[in-house]
Parts: sequence; C-alpha cells; structure tokens
Amino acid sequence: MVASLPSGGAKATFLRRFRLVYGAPRHNTGLTPSSREHSQAQATMAVHCNSVLFSCKTWRNRATNPISAILPTRLFSVPQTPFSFHSDGLKLSTCRWDRVVSAVVSEESAVGSSSSGTDEYKLTYLEGNSWLWDVSGVRILVDPILVGSLDFGIPWLYDAAKKFLKNFKLSDLPQVDCLLITQSLDDHCHLKTLKPLSEMSPELRVISTPNAKPLLDPLFKNVTYLEPGQDCEIEAGNGSKVRIQATAGPVLGPPWQRPENGYLVISPQGQLTLYYEPHCVYNKNFLEKERADIVITPVIKQLLPNFTLVSGQEEAVQLAKLLRAKYIVPMKNGDLDSKGLLASIIRSEGTVESFKELLSKELPDAQALEPTPGVPLQIPAP
Repeated sequence: MVASLPSGGAKATFLRRFRLVYGAPRHNTGLTPSSREHSQAQATMAVHCNSVLFSCKTWRNRATNPISAILPTRLFSVPQTPFSFHSDGLKLSTCRWDRVVSAVVSEESAVGSSSSGTDEYKLTYLEGNSWLWDVSGVRILVDPILVGSLDFGIPWLYDAAKKFLKNFKLSDLPQVDCLLITQSLDDHCHLKTLKPLSEMSPELRVISTPNAKPLLDPLFKNVTYLEPGQDCEIEAGNGSKVRIQATAGPVLGPPWQRPENGYLVISPQGQLTLYYEPHCVYNKNFLEKERADIVITPVIKQLLPNFTLVSGQEEAVQLAKLLRAKYIVPMKNGDLDSKGLLASIIRSEGTVESFKELLSKELPDAQALEPTPGVPLQIPAP
C-alpha cells in the first residue's frame, strides 16, 4: 500500500520515542530558560498522575469576561484575503471553492432542518486536527494550527502544511468563546499558533488536558484543566451555556502516564451531545455509560510494521455503536501536504468508503457526514 501521511497519534508516538533515543530538540516554545526547565520538570512529574485534581466547581463559578471585550478589533475584522468568515460559514472567493460550497448544500439539507428553539451544531473543519464549532451560538476553537507549518521542531523529519485553507489565518477567525485542547503535543497544542493568539487574547477561556499545563500556563490566564470525568461550562455573550466533559484518550508515553483527553460537548438545552477524540482511542469502560448523537473520529488506520499507531475502521464503528451515535463525522487528519522521513514510513489502512460500508452493516440507522474544509456542516436537533 502507498505510504501516506500519519495523523496526530502516529506522529506524536513516533516523535516522542525518537526524542528519547536521539535527543532531538523540542519545538522552540519562545519561553524563557527557567520556563523551559519548569516545563521539563512538569513533564517528568507526569508519572504522578493522581497528585493533583482540579475542581470543576471552582472554575465553573469563576467569572469570565465576554470575548468581545478581550480580543482586539483586528481579530474580528475581515482582512483582504481570499477568505472571509460569516456566521453562515467560510465564504471562499475562488471559483473552485464556490463549487465546493455548492456541493455540500445537499448534504447539509439531508441532515435535517432546525426549528426555532432547538439546539444546533455547525462544525467547520479547518484541516488536520483543527475545528471551529458553533454550538447554538457558543463558538469553540479546537486544536488550532493557523500559523506556519506543523513540524514538531524537527522539520527534516516531518513538515506538513494544509492543502486547502492555505491562506486562512488567526485574523480570519470570528469571535470565539473558548479554546479547546485535546493533547499536549504540537499537532494539537501548536505553539506557533497559540503564542500569537495569547498575545491578542491572554484571557481567552481555555479548556485543556493537564498534560499541556507547562505550555499553556505561560500564555493564557484563564485555563481550566480537566481530568477524565471532570466537566465545566462555557458561557457565550448571548447567555448560551455549553457543558464540556473530559474523557480518557490515548497515553502518549509510559503506561503510567496520564492519558490525553477526548471530550463530550453537551448543547445548551441538552438536546445534542458531541463526542470528539482525534485518534479513535478510547476507554470502553468509561464510555459505555455515555451517549453521543454526533461522533467525530478518524476512520483510517495509521500503521507502522506490526504496530498500530492510530485506530479506525472497525474500531470507529464500535465507538459509534458504543455511544449509539446518529451521525459520524470522519476526520481526514492525515490529508496534508507533507515531507520528511516520518511521512514516508507510515502507511494507511482503509478508506472513508470502506468505513461507511462497515457502518451500514453494524449501525444501519447512523449517517456518515463527510466535512469539507472551510464549509460548516450543520446538524440540528431531531
């Protein structure tokens, strides 16, 4: 099979092991030497995963400022670029993208139409692991990579850029209410993006895995670190509230290390729940008591010889069955322009089409909805 680009879990696992063997330098964080030493110490102390738990109630009761009062005007202005963001989605000026927008209208209509007073999700895929979610007016930016490329600080080993949204930048973002981080490595916690974002909005509400604490604490002032099972609320300027609960994701390191996070996102009126974990790695015992109407997951496996780095296909189907999902949104987080050694040694197994075939047999009432980069995928409550 032709070698293909690895997704986040593949790169993260490989690069962590690579650094342990060869001592390759980490990505330049822009932190002071003392901050870097603190970061390394915190990483070493990750083995003490039960030492500190963060109280959700403390954060839930903490007042937050409206984002519009925090972020400078330039974050919300529409610059002279090929992209401009509207409440309906990313309006793309090229003829090629006009055709793409037209192509998804029928898919959005097929999902159903929203009636007044019901919850609704608008899911805009920004390529890689990045998303912009509008949950009944609450806007959540997920694992953004919007500045520079993705190279983990080792560009000769791996260097990737987006295929479609090449010119979409931080300044093109609409007003956001929360930044959501699933993992501590660069393909999720991208410091080239987060540092300028924090300079524009140091008090932006952030929800993250505790594994990213050494990276986020120097940048943002209002960070909630959730352990699996903990939850908190996000409130938008319009008064809408969304509840976010952390779930257990992959362990990127020794087996005793704290897992990274997945998330359950519950809409304001509780009519829709979304589950997101970008590597199709989950704790079955933890999730079997949960339900999710929408599941966002990779469906294409990423493999090294005799070793599975990122799950998909059958595992993605079983995840959808476990959560009794109505809609599955397959991620193509490996579909990037990449170069370097790492991009050539990992192969993929399965396709979105083969996943759909498996899904139709195991969960015939569920729908697989493929996102188009930059185009909101609208999912209203039933």
